[in-house]
Amino acid sequence: MKRFFYALAIVLLFLPIVSAHAEQPKVELATEARSAILIERDTGAILYEKNAHEPLPPASMTKIMTMLLIMEAIDQGKLKLDERVRASEYAASMGGSQIFLEPGEEMTVDDLLKGVAIGSGNDAAVALAERIAGSEEAFVHMMNEKARKLGLKHTTFENTTGLPAKNHYSTAYDMAMMAKELLKYDLITKYTGTYEDYLRENTDKKFWLVNTNRLVKFYPGVDGLKTGYTSEAKYCLTATAKKGNMRVIAVVFGAPTPKARNAQITKMLDYAFSHYETKPLYKKGETITMLPVSKGKKKSVAVVTSEPISVLLKKGEKSEAVKTTWKLNKKAKAPVKKGDVLGTLVVKKDGAVIVKSPLVAKEQVEEANMWELFKRMFSSFSRTS
Repeated sequence: MKRFFYALAIVLLFLPIVSAHAEQPKVELATEARSAILIERDTGAILYEKNAHEPLPPASMTKIMTMLLIMEAIDQGKLKLDERVRASEYAASMGGSQIFLEPGEEMTVDDLLKGVAIGSGNDAAVALAERIAGSEEAFVHMMNEKARKLGLKHTTFENTTGLPAKNHYSTAYDMAMMAKELLKYDLITKYTGTYEDYLRENTDKKFWLVNTNRLVKFYPGVDGLKTGYTSEAKYCLTATAKKGNMRVIAVVFGAPTPKARNAQITKMLDYAFSHYETKPLYKKGETITMLPVSKGKKKSVAVVTSEPISVLLKKGEKSEAVKTTWKLNKKAKAPVKKGDVLGTLVVKKDGAVIVKSPLVAKEQVEEANMWELFKRMFSSFSRTS
């Protein structure tokens, strides 16, 4: 039986993202893009797609995965926003978009993240990658491992920046799934949704950052995520917008001009908000139940949602036929880390599964020492005697 629950935990850890298909629009929304996709964030439901699984160069949209690993490190306490990071000579040598780091220059994680999210700084991305993994090469390995864990079959990274490389590619679908995962971290839109800011503000090297995603300023509700351009990739954008309870993600690869890229993203966002709405079921971090912890300093751990959970509805549609269930490991064994997968939440609509989402540990539970276990056993024995 123990082996069964251990196997279940492993399966849950690598659950593929469930993406239902909504009714496709009768008009083409991305006529000037090589590929495109539109999804609702909470459910992952696909509202529109065009060549969504065609591998293409993602350019600087690559930094969505880079930012995902940065946010994970911050969430896990491995990286702090006020920590100062020293730029290596290699990081400072990056071409393309940059914040012009000098070798040996120190900048806070907060400012470097601004440099990545707002200014698409290649040097800032590499500096953070080296801080987290020791080298860009090791960080790229983490990026590819994360893509595999997310079930992304048509994505391979060669660098952290999106600079042209032979075997560096992704798809509209995979990019949308990366964006979906990144948006689990509410803090990220503080950066990606900022239109302009400054670095080195109190020095003679003050640097003005302007968001490469102009829709942040010109489309109400847009607060991310990442643009991309190379001569090979053309103009790309993974955008996200929120209105009311609904957040959507729109991705375009290979548009011929910035104007065409923004126009197609705008058309997809307009379509989503005019035809659909969401009914929230759970907030991120909401406690579902408590799970016993074997040999832990605490006897149980709170099992919480790892992301917001909603039901997607067409405008005017009712939601009486929605049911929620969950499956948990029978017992967790200490030590338990914050964010460890402990089960899965399943949402069904009209009997069909529309969402599967990991349930995770709310906090860390350390292993109890022998004296603590002895006291617990003695206390239990005393009560039964």
